[in-house]
Amino acid sequence: MRGFSGNSLKLNSLFLPKKQFLTSSKLYNSFSLSAFHYQIGSQFKFHPPSYFTRDELFDFFADLLHECRTLRHIYQAHTHILAPGLWSSGFLASKLISAYARFGALSHARNVFETVHLRRTGNYLLWNTIMRATLGDGQCMQVVRFYIRMRKDGIFGDGLTFPLVIRACTLIGNARVCRNIHGHVLGTGYQSNIQVENSLIYMYSKMGQMSTASKLFDRMTVRNQVSWNTMVSGFANNSQSDGALEMFKRMEVEGWEPNVITWTSLLSSFSRCGDHERVMKFFCMMRSRGIEANAEIIAVILSVCGNVSAYRNGGLLHGYVIKGGFEDYLFVKNSLVSMYGKHGNPNSAHRLFLESEGQSLVTWNALISSYAECGLGDKAFAVFSELDKLKCIKPNVISWSAVICGFGLMDKTDETLDLFRQMQLSGVFANSVTICSVLRVCAKSTALCMGKEIHGHVIKASMDSNVLVGNSLLNMYMKCGSLTIGHLVFERINGIDLISWNSLIDGYGIHGYGAQALRTFNEMIEARVTPDAITFVAILSACGHAGLVDEGRMLFRQMTKDFNIGAQMEHYACIVDILGRGGFLQEASEIVKGMPMVPNEWVWGALLNSCRMHRDSDIAEKIAFEIFQLHPETAGSYMLMSNIYASNGRWEDSARTRISARTTGLKKLPGQSWVEVNKSFHVFQAGDAVEKGLESVYDILKMLTFKSDIELYTPDERSMLPNFEG
Repeated sequence: MRGFSGNSLKLNSLFLPKKQFLTSSKLYNSFSLSAFHYQIGSQFKFHPPSYFTRDELFDFFADLLHECRTLRHIYQAHTHILAPGLWSSGFLASKLISAYARFGALSHARNVFETVHLRRTGNYLLWNTIMRATLGDGQCMQVVRFYIRMRKDGIFGDGLTFPLVIRACTLIGNARVCRNIHGHVLGTGYQSNIQVENSLIYMYSKMGQMSTASKLFDRMTVRNQVSWNTMVSGFANNSQSDGALEMFKRMEVEGWEPNVITWTSLLSSFSRCGDHERVMKFFCMMRSRGIEANAEIIAVILSVCGNVSAYRNGGLLHGYVIKGGFEDYLFVKNSLVSMYGKHGNPNSAHRLFLESEGQSLVTWNALISSYAECGLGDKAFAVFSELDKLKCIKPNVISWSAVICGFGLMDKTDETLDLFRQMQLSGVFANSVTICSVLRVCAKSTALCMGKEIHGHVIKASMDSNVLVGNSLLNMYMKCGSLTIGHLVFERINGIDLISWNSLIDGYGIHGYGAQALRTFNEMIEARVTPDAITFVAILSACGHAGLVDEGRMLFRQMTKDFNIGAQMEHYACIVDILGRGGFLQEASEIVKGMPMVPNEWVWGALLNSCRMHRDSDIAEKIAFEIFQLHPETAGSYMLMSNIYASNGRWEDSARTRISARTTGLKKLPGQSWVEVNKSFHVFQAGDAVEKGLESVYDILKMLTFKSDIELYTPDERSMLPNFEG
């Protein structure tokens, strides 16, 4: 009938048999609007409504509303439904509400409901339809208001009402509202309805109350696939991978076959917990059972393959993506971009980005993060600048955070802090990731003034209760030497964890407060917080800076015996430094010889530096020989050995060592210091000319030198040698 003229439509309406006409409504969507209206009008012109039974008319208009493809078609159908005897039908009114909602015309749907509601107050179908339409439009509070109105009208709802209201309460996220609706379910006796039970389990899992969800699940007399999937998904979304796996195994024991949704949830739970090995293991198990991966599973696997150890699988999976046609999914393409970026292959990430059609903000952010994570802050900023020029897409907090992190990894302090200020001026509010990135830069460059400014921003944004932000603030203050404020921040952290304790211990240690670091360590043990390998690096380093040899020995033994933590390279470097500084060079040498791994330059360097402090050139020569054999590229060792010879007056050997380094082509990078002045950073190194505007800083340095002379401090000038280039 497509393309029929108005005359042919008229003839159809005259001669089309009754049954054939009523079933031909599915073809109306192919007509023009005028033909659509004319056909309906013609039908009732030659066949009045009384010609058809009530059920036939209901079926006719129900099919008609379902087949409408434009909002104007629905308007026309609505006009004819207003005929006497039809409008009072709750069935047709619900179809009309759904039709309007399908095209986003919720105000029209609401008008239909309010008009019919006065005549059909006891119709569950009408209430459920308007609530479903409202929920689909994202107006969750309005769904709850409809439910309250329904209860006031004396209607208690049915097994389809409660899943809608529970879903709305879940999205609102108010625990009190959620508990109230659960009480209503119990009061109406629908707690045994499987759809209602599944909805309640979903609600409590979204609230993070998996214990309550598990109790509801265990009380179910009848379960379906949705019940099991909801539980597995609930554990997954709450990062409880063990719970998800236990539910998965229990599901199989009770005779249920996990489907692709179950597998997606299980793999997601492993991914969230960083258990990459189990992700790959169960993915292979899924494939061996003949279950094809969907796009969501592919995205999960790609995120795991961003891990270096799983990268080979990522390359294979890229081929699987192409063969399976998954590259058309934008979120899969975004996952590929992220995978290559995390593995340090930003060029491949950029190529995929250019191949993507209609890049979304997520795609841009994935590319920016790829460059940032590879330490290519300049390129990350270049992509960010391109994004900022677009009219249709603007950078969000993730975009800003990625490029700020990129500059932070490059130790570009000024650029990082300047970007943070620009972000604030642009109206984008920083999140915890942004704050932590900037505070990390402040800690590394000891930018206390800027750190305090960011602390003020944290308080204004009410982020001071966030444990990640609290730990970053603590680390910043401790690294900057503001130990009193750092301890106050520590005490106010909501949920002090191991990272908090480690930052506090490390802060005291690097500033020479070894005794305080030990007291803090003991307080941590009393608080029943188990130390890790990082804790012992911090406390051993603190003992080294404070000269606490006996305490260092005891802690090193305690680490392996009491806490079952195997000594790593960093721990050996610390204990060698402790013993060496204390003058126990022979004991330190024995520890190095007994190491289960080959000592690196840090371990040898600690021992060699101890020889310099105690002017023991004999042991130093043996150590230097080992270093030059294992690590010939270490320029610092040549300089250190040269200093040892100089401190013992062996000038010829000192000169020979420097010449050997120059011959090898090694260069010792000059040490640098920096100072924060008016929120800007100025770098100093030996031989610098006075920078304009910083004469006062050099005047202060001269004054400090004068005061050190008064205190009778004499520097050890025998170790002050020219650079290798000289």
